[in-house]
Amino acid sequence: MRVLPLECLRPGMVVARPIFDAEGRVLLNKGVILKPYYIQRLRELGIPAVYIADETGPEEEIADVVSEATRLKALKLVKETMEGVKGNRSAGKATLIEPQRVRQVVENIIEDLLSHKGIMVNLKDIRALDDYTFAHSVNVCIFAVITGITLKYPKASLLQLGMGALLHDIGKTLIPVEILNKPGPLTPEEYEIVCKHAQLGFEILNQQEGLGKLVPLVAGQHHERYNGSGYPCGLKGEAIHEFAAITAIVDEYDALTADRVYRKAYPAHEAYEMLAAAGNFKHDYRLVKAFLSNVAAYPVGTLVQLNTGEVGIVLETLPGNSHKPRVRLLYDREGRPLKVQPELNLAEEWERWIVKVVPPGDELK
Repeated sequence: MRVLPLECLRPGMVVARPIFDAEGRVLLNKGVILKPYYIQRLRELGIPAVYIADETGPEEEIADVVSEATRLKALKLVKETMEGVKGNRSAGKATLIEPQRVRQVVENIIEDLLSHKGIMVNLKDIRALDDYTFAHSVNVCIFAVITGITLKYPKASLLQLGMGALLHDIGKTLIPVEILNKPGPLTPEEYEIVCKHAQLGFEILNQQEGLGKLVPLVAGQHHERYNGSGYPCGLKGEAIHEFAAITAIVDEYDALTADRVYRKAYPAHEAYEMLAAAGNFKHDYRLVKAFLSNVAAYPVGTLVQLNTGEVGIVLETLPGNSHKPRVRLLYDREGRPLKVQPELNLAEEWERWIVKVVPPGDELK
């Protein structure tokens, strides 16, 4: 199984993971053979990539850190909540968020993650560009809770962290969509408007019954930075609540690794290095380290070139070895396909290491 960008898809390829919209409807199911019409429809829907079946990859299906049902339930909740807030404000009605429903969704995420300890974040979340904010909110929640588990938070703290992370971008419902989805650089005036979403999120959530005090705080502080360069208050270091500091880290990672209207996604290993380099500058390195310990720098299905010139595909990454996955060699150092494809655990291969990622589709040319 490998993820390929839309421009690399060819008729006859087989879909390896289903693609859903924000309503939970299946756009393309696992096992579907791609046809020209399907590829064109994906392009129209703004789907940037698809997982395809590939016999060179792992035989077993790659496990997600949460179940499909849990992810879809969370996605639907975020969409309905954000659209409800926007609709009520437009109609001059009071904003109403369902705390019990939010709590239940986050509890499901916590249960899934606690029952899948040791599973690395390996999968790219395929999302339509129009559904970015909804899918992003779910991912941020999942990543934040994973980090909280690594930090040995009790369940009550995981719940508050998860609820805040799930609703961290609620303030974007009051930002004009043409600014949020602008394909080019924002003007200083537009950037100033976007920056208001953190304070707006705090105000929306602070008015709700049953959410507690920390959930609004996460929304209000998730763009503050460790060195004081963030907004809206320029808070610094420990003045930023730890839940908000965690949410800031995972928010940045998910944004970097997602396709946006104004740029392509950064590869996972580049986003990994960018976050690691920001430790004790933009972010508290202790928290960055806790998050990155759960992230595969080279997700399963990534084509990589080794220092020897050999090319292989990533099969698995074990905790503690983010940069040293298990790979199956596909090409020798001269670029010739291997008839016998040996598997190597780079954590045990001290004379071999990854030097670069082979861009998706390059080997198909």
